[in-house]
Amino acid sequence: MLGRNDFGMKGTQDMTVRMAELLGAIALALLSIGIMVKSTDGLAIGWIPNKGPGSGVWPFWLSLLMLLSCLATIVNWVRGSTPESRSHEMFMTRESVHIVGISVLALLFLLVGIHTIGIYLSMLLFLVFYLKVLGGHSWTLTVILSLAAPTVLFFFFEGALIIPLPKGISEPLFEPLYDFIY
Repeated sequence: MLGRNDFGMKGTQDMTVRMAELLGAIALALLSIGIMVKSTDGLAIGWIPNKGPGSGVWPFWLSLLMLLSCLATIVNWVRGSTPESRSHEMFMTRESVHIVGISVLALLFLLVGIHTIGIYLSMLLFLVFYLKVLGGHSWTLTVILSLAAPTVLFFFFEGALIIPLPKGISEPLFEPLYDFIY
């Protein structure tokens, strides 16, 4: 039987919380660097006089903050200063793999739904499934949140920002709301 090594692995088949934390931090750090590089590819990452922030400002600086957070996580991992960085427990149990799998499938249906029935109805159905079926919340909370979230986002994007989001075949349902906000 193999013992635990410095990377938190016991044998070769178990992923520990410690190892997952390190791998997650490294993956996000690499993603941050990639976004930072892409943000400087022909985009201004600073302030443009008499215009405001350049088009690459938010992606670059937010990615830099994410990179710094990842580096702090890696330093904490090396020092073992957090409970996660010291944990040799199994990262995911069979039950958590099941829940993650269901969540991934629900998100895939949400993405497919966005292109067919639109973002607002897809979001409503996703929230009903997630809150009631997976979360086991009351119908009162499920109905309130499932109706409120798409409604608030509709008025925020369509009314305040004037950014239309995909509505798919549900577009005619929004005609009366357009009269209200325009």
